[in-house]
Amino acid sequence: MQRNFLIIAGIIFLLEFYVYQAFKTLTSNTYLRIAFWVITLAVYGYFVFELLNLRRSDRDHHRIQIVASIFLIFFIPKIFIVFFLFLEDISRFFRYLFTFFATPESYFPERRQFISVAGLGLAAVFSALIVDGIVFGKYRHRIRKVKLKLSGLPDSFKGYKVLQISDVHSGSFFHPEKLQKAIDLINEQDANLVLFTGDMVNNFASEFQPFVPLFSTIKSKDGKLSILGNHDYGDYAEWNSKEEKARNIPDLIQLQKKAGFEMLRNEHRIIEKNGEKLYILGVENWGEKPFPQYGDLDKASAGVPADAAKILMSHDPTHFDQIVKNHPSNVQLTLSGHTHGMQFGIDLKNVRWSPVQYRYKKWADLYESQGKYLYVNRGFGVIGFPGRVGIEPEITVFELS
Repeated sequence: MQRNFLIIAGIIFLLEFYVYQAFKTLTSNTYLRIAFWVITLAVYGYFVFELLNLRRSDRDHHRIQIVASIFLIFFIPKIFIVFFLFLEDISRFFRYLFTFFATPESYFPERRQFISVAGLGLAAVFSALIVDGIVFGKYRHRIRKVKLKLSGLPDSFKGYKVLQISDVHSGSFFHPEKLQKAIDLINEQDANLVLFTGDMVNNFASEFQPFVPLFSTIKSKDGKLSILGNHDYGDYAEWNSKEEKARNIPDLIQLQKKAGFEMLRNEHRIIEKNGEKLYILGVENWGEKPFPQYGDLDKASAGVPADAAKILMSHDPTHFDQIVKNHPSNVQLTLSGHTHGMQFGIDLKNVRWSPVQYRYKKWADLYESQGKYLYVNRGFGVIGFPGRVGIEPEITVFELS
């Protein structure tokens, strides 16, 4: 423990030493240099204080959001500065080895100042993006429209509109009214069916209580269905007793029922029009370990004809490759979430990147395999880092044909 602390302290000292070198090239003002260290030490002190006071039993997520925000705004950008200065130091080292007639001092100060400005500028831009993501980005909900041709879809369901939301993480929001615009966007789509694909809360069912009135205003002609995500089970929190945890999911189901959502737990529902049927299957969370594997597609698809048109709600997209696409139930479309696109990345028409892609091969948008479709929703809310940079919160509308 002590050894790890010393290693971390050493890395932090090296990081701050490099950053200070960059800052020092920009100003010789003693008061500004002192202010640099006062602010730096104050932020570190506050960060350590918050870390030491984090508890898995906490039901207020302000503290973890503060820790994540400080880390991304104050620490990560400094890596850019260190990167620039470290490259310059390596360059200087080799110049000293191989240059005998030129004196680096004759041009080093100007070059060092330019590199310092470049590093500080890039760090400032990164920090600004993070701040924007926290203040505004998590509320920039975007409608994504997807037209899909499903095999076996009855004529009565041609043009049928299914709206998907996922990963609300209501405990990460402290002012339900700020989501009013997103709810209005949902209702403007005039969907036939609304499907929620898991993670309504971070851990505790009570997190959703303040949001029930708002989510009860979501309109849908043929109802609102939901499933459980890995966070809904409360496995990442400490509980006062086993009985308290056992009540969490029933409480969450009741709260969602008040908001008009019917929970599917390894079961299905039938949407019928003119005697024709569309089957909606919903499974509990199934993800690659260590995520829980409670989903049972055999049970959810029991009694459903293999050639019938069907949509599966399954929170974790890994379920698709591991189980769904080869399952005899012949699910044509699976709707998932879970990844959030890591809430950070580049999400353009022809360029899409996020660190989450190194963990999940299918992490956002539409995928096809063996004639089956998987759609991974980018998520409605946030978890941990209380913002979004580049990966906007999503509301998806599918038009079936």
